[in-house]
Amino acid sequence: MKQQLSVVKIGGNVIEDEKALDTFLAAFSKVEGLKILVHGGGKLATQLAAKLGVESKMVDGRRITDAETVDIITMVYGGLANKKIVAKLQAKGINALGLSGADGDTLQAHKRPVKEIDYGFVGDIDGVNSGLLAQLLTLQLTPIFCAISHDGKGQLLNTNADTIASEIAIGMSAHYETTLYYCFEKKGVLMNVADENSVIKDIDTKKYKQLLEEGIIADGMLPKLHNCFHALERQVNKVCLGDVHMLNENENLYTTITL
Repeated sequence: MKQQLSVVKIGGNVIEDEKALDTFLAAFSKVEGLKILVHGGGKLATQLAAKLGVESKMVDGRRITDAETVDIITMVYGGLANKKIVAKLQAKGINALGLSGADGDTLQAHKRPVKEIDYGFVGDIDGVNSGLLAQLLTLQLTPIFCAISHDGKGQLLNTNADTIASEIAIGMSAHYETTLYYCFEKKGVLMNVADENSVIKDIDTKKYKQLLEEGIIADGMLPKLHNCFHALERQVNKVCLGDVHMLNENENLYTTITL
């Protein structure tokens, strides 16, 4: 029987709120067993870019990453945001290890090809070094990933944190019974965006198609749900979406995605 592993992705709105971050990390530190955390930090990167006089360009909510922007996201994601989380977890008794995809060759990627839009130095994941991550977990280390991968040729690449979490969960499923958690400011997938408690508790493939047709799932939730089903189709055991209370076993108001 495989050991259980939790892969948790924390949303940017949580990272940028000091109180919310502390609440999340307290809950994460109490998650039993082996675990990996993935985080972004987009708003912090946008704030630093503005201070440095660098314009942040976005298309459909996705960042255009030129050479200057790669430097900024590396400073913010791999530096400030990552090390702050690592230090706070150390204070809670979690032996955290901050990583980008270049560290230990953990996340290999390629620069996204130019089609209608040139996203610049944005990476699409090719592989996960699951063997090394399994070794780190065996040493009782908790990997903390920022949203940066690399192309193996010396280039760092800005990479969607939801996708990184999904691909890590997929890669680790060969070794562990893996549950993927998308932890953000909402309680789950909502039937009515105006009602915080209208959480849809269970979504399978059939229900997902129905919700799409009804327009319930739209906009930013679309790529997140795509990552959920992508992970499940590749042997991830379970995917859950919700706020920090989801990580508490006594809390049942969140969304569980199954095939």
